[in-house]
Amino acid sequence: MFRTVNLKDAVGLVLAHDVTEVRKGEFKGRAFRKGHVVRETDLCHLQRLGKQHLFVLDTDDSHMHENDAAVILADALCGEGVVREAEPREGKLNLLADRDGLLKVAVNTLTRFNLLGEVMCASRHTNSLVKKSDIVAGTRAIPLVLKTDMVHQAAAIAQARNGVFRVISLPRAKIGLVITGNEVFTHLIEDQFEPVLREKISDIGSEVIGISFAPDSAAAISSEIRRWLAAGTDLILTTGGMSVDPDDVTREGIRLAGGRAECYGAPVLPGAMLMLADVGGVPVIGIPACGLYHKTTILDLILPRVLAGENLTREQIAQMGHGGLCLNCPECLFPKCPFGK
Repeated sequence: MFRTVNLKDAVGLVLAHDVTEVRKGEFKGRAFRKGHVVRETDLCHLQRLGKQHLFVLDTDDSHMHENDAAVILADALCGEGVVREAEPREGKLNLLADRDGLLKVAVNTLTRFNLLGEVMCASRHTNSLVKKSDIVAGTRAIPLVLKTDMVHQAAAIAQARNGVFRVISLPRAKIGLVITGNEVFTHLIEDQFEPVLREKISDIGSEVIGISFAPDSAAAISSEIRRWLAAGTDLILTTGGMSVDPDDVTREGIRLAGGRAECYGAPVLPGAMLMLADVGGVPVIGIPACGLYHKTTILDLILPRVLAGENLTREQIAQMGHGGLCLNCPECLFPKCPFGK
């Protein structure tokens, strides 16, 4: 696959070695990189470096240069909302978010892709929030020359899923808040949940259209939930009353409003008392009191997914136990930390 050719015959061929340039007192380094495709405009430069012959790769249709392979691989890996960089470099291309949203990774398909060898792709975690132009993954050909059949096999694995990576836009949802608890309802203490939730909701591009307060009464909580349903909310968040004490009746209030519980309890700390329910097609999230005392909780993990239209199952919630332990760092760095990963 390697041969020596005269410089004048090298145009269009692939360098099999680096070409070094030395300029006394100015520069010493690589002028041409291994894998570079020789162009007509390179010949004068190479002559100035004293090159009369070059060591090149001699390939046929059964093999492919790393840069050509990278383009095929990247195009296959990109799904909805993901694009590739324009030009490969050393057989590598980054994949970029084409919109703000929630990154979804077909993890099992990515594993099959990487099992082939000679090709690779590394990515962010699935369910990461990303901004437009963020790098979500990088793929590259590992050897300088790859078998054409193997490249197309890898691409076919990705194409079978219409791409391994997608970015789902999050809607600007209208969210109603129901703050529960006798002590807040009677103004014995000042509510502190509202500003916490407003900030989280605003950060992901949605809005709170209203807030109401209810005492520790299942009937009153049910009435406030129905109020926000009638107002056309896309999501309802209730706070507090999710534990097992006699006055913790929020779960019963959700049930009285017609709520069908998807799950109560989650293997995530903080957030073990979370409740997910559906009331007439509108998701309702019951947030335990930990959401007030901890900067990052299970709500930060599931809220983007619910807004993306996911109907989280009990099994999906159970899988969150792996990585579901917040370390309560003195300075919270979420999402740049292991929580939820």
